[in-house]
Amino acid sequence: MTTSTFPPLRRPVRVLLWSIAALIGLIALCVALLLTFDWNRAKPWLNQRVSEATGRNFAIRGDLALTWQKSQTDLDSWRRWVPWPRLSAKDIVLDNPDWAKTGPHMAEIGQLTFSLSPLPLLAHQIVVPSLELDTPSIALERKPDGDNNWTFKSSGPSAWQLQLQKLVLAKGTVRLLDPVSKLDIKADIDSLPAISPEGYGIGWKVGGTFNKAAVGGEGKAGAVLSLQNSSKPYPLQASVHVGKTAIAIQGTLTKPSDLAALDLRLKLSGASMSNLYPLTGIVLPATPPFATEGRLIGKLNSAGGDWIYDKFSGRVGSSDLSGTLEYVAQKPRPLLKGTLLSNQLKLQDLAPLIGADSNASKANRGDGVAQPGNKVLPVEQFDTTRWGSIDADVKFTGRKIIRDKDLPIQDLVADLHLKDSVLSLTPLNFGVAGGNLVSNIKLDGSNKLIKAEMKISARHLKIKQLFPTLASAQASLGEINGDASLSAVGNSVASLLGSSNGELKTLINQGTISKFLLEAAGLNIGNVVISKLFGDKQVKLNCLASDFAVTNGVMDARTFVMDTDDAIVSVQGQVNLAQESLALTINPKTKGLRIFSLRSPLHVTGSFKNPDVGVDKGVLALKAGGAIALGVLAPVAAVLPLINISPDQQSDCAGLLALAKEKPVAPPPGKTLRPKKAR
Repeated sequence: MTTSTFPPLRRPVRVLLWSIAALIGLIALCVALLLTFDWNRAKPWLNQRVSEATGRNFAIRGDLALTWQKSQTDLDSWRRWVPWPRLSAKDIVLDNPDWAKTGPHMAEIGQLTFSLSPLPLLAHQIVVPSLELDTPSIALERKPDGDNNWTFKSSGPSAWQLQLQKLVLAKGTVRLLDPVSKLDIKADIDSLPAISPEGYGIGWKVGGTFNKAAVGGEGKAGAVLSLQNSSKPYPLQASVHVGKTAIAIQGTLTKPSDLAALDLRLKLSGASMSNLYPLTGIVLPATPPFATEGRLIGKLNSAGGDWIYDKFSGRVGSSDLSGTLEYVAQKPRPLLKGTLLSNQLKLQDLAPLIGADSNASKANRGDGVAQPGNKVLPVEQFDTTRWGSIDADVKFTGRKIIRDKDLPIQDLVADLHLKDSVLSLTPLNFGVAGGNLVSNIKLDGSNKLIKAEMKISARHLKIKQLFPTLASAQASLGEINGDASLSAVGNSVASLLGSSNGELKTLINQGTISKFLLEAAGLNIGNVVISKLFGDKQVKLNCLASDFAVTNGVMDARTFVMDTDDAIVSVQGQVNLAQESLALTINPKTKGLRIFSLRSPLHVTGSFKNPDVGVDKGVLALKAGGAIALGVLAPVAAVLPLINISPDQQSDCAGLLALAKEKPVAPPPGKTLRPKKAR
């Protein structure tokens, strides 16, 4: 019988085997400790570390537990064998700063549960695949000086990076108190009974105030917010009102951590577009009540982001409005650009732009100043404090203007540019009476008072279209042309015109004009009666030229002459834009003989609101008194004072037209022109 023996193991092999056994034992011991360790004993250490890091008192007042789960990623790799820790903590509180008014705690969380990917810890990365919050109550608050309770003390840059991939919210409340934005709102969030086909898993309701206006609304969102997955859209639906402004959205948000792609159907409505500024930060004009709907597409970039309100349509007042607007975040200011179109534009809907709407309209939009009953020029001031917050490049077209029948305005084109607080309309073009009224307006709002410069050109305005409701003007021919150049300083239409300086000139070169209009202007009663009985006749118009000098809001008629084959009519006097008063005298001088004439100068006085047109009562009384006295002596002689014999009146049409054709000029805003002699 033979005996088999194994050779003894060499010493290095025995050492290796014992080392492996020891390592396995150590791992088993660590696992056993992790599985059996009472993690509540670690709460004081955790509470102290978090309190020191945030500068606020932090406490886990409930149970703290650790479990293990399989890897949720890398299922086809060896990493799937590495278990993930899953930590759960109950009844968590984080204190507010001492100055907070929302209560002692900034955050109260019923239960917080999160998993942790262990391998990235080797590269100083804290990867949290999922964070679940149950019944959180969050209070966010900001002081009037800008300090807030969500910014914690900093100990400098950290080598660790945090990456949160998913957020699951079951039920809770969030309150935001911000005196800077005048915002105090609270949102209540709760899970829906079942996830809808669109992916909605939670619902919410909001209430509170914004800028003293009531806020209310509700909406739905996805149950799981994927912060890293750029391919899975997060569904959103909301309907909110802020005062008289209503906002409704429905669509998706992709990669919410970066707002990489926002694609929503957006509906907006309210009392005035200017009321959107506190909500959007975009300067929009005062308007009548509006409602629009379109597609909102948003994408953030390193400069801030681009937002497009694409192919929207709706109504502003009684006018339709459509177009596309793009918001571009850039330095030093964002840019708003786009095109707007109105196929049927009601002229009255433009009135709020300059504060010319009714007091009832001003009260409804909430940002207007009531117009005094004795004033015609709008006194509502432009708010230039917002002009420096954005640049703009927008073109507006009104294809057809709906207006009162006595206003001969056909269409409108405006190119609006806002840059460095300077608003330019280049041009502002109205189609008027078969011609064009082209304005180039510059309003510099960089100072306390607006510095305005305005140039206006009227071309080919048809006389008969200029007075569409006046039957006697319909047979008139001829065109009116004119130019104006003005500068001013002020913050409203009334103050700008009331301080304006410059020149205004008009001319009509050859044409015809209603004889009845001329005779009525001269109070030639006999010819008025004849015209009424036997029809109107046309009088050849040799020329009409006017030249007004404007100094500190006072328009002085340096030249105003109308030359026809029958008469020369001149106008002298002033129009005070600051006081809204009239002081004009119209002197008709007949070429030849007129019988039964009570011709005398006309005086136009009063205010813009209540003008008064009357004759020179002294001259008229002398003529009437002479007729009565002669009538006592001889009835035939009574007609003598009613015979108007004037020497042959001649006007220098060539000189007048040459003068009117000189381009008007205006001084810099706040300066006056050198006086010129009247012709």
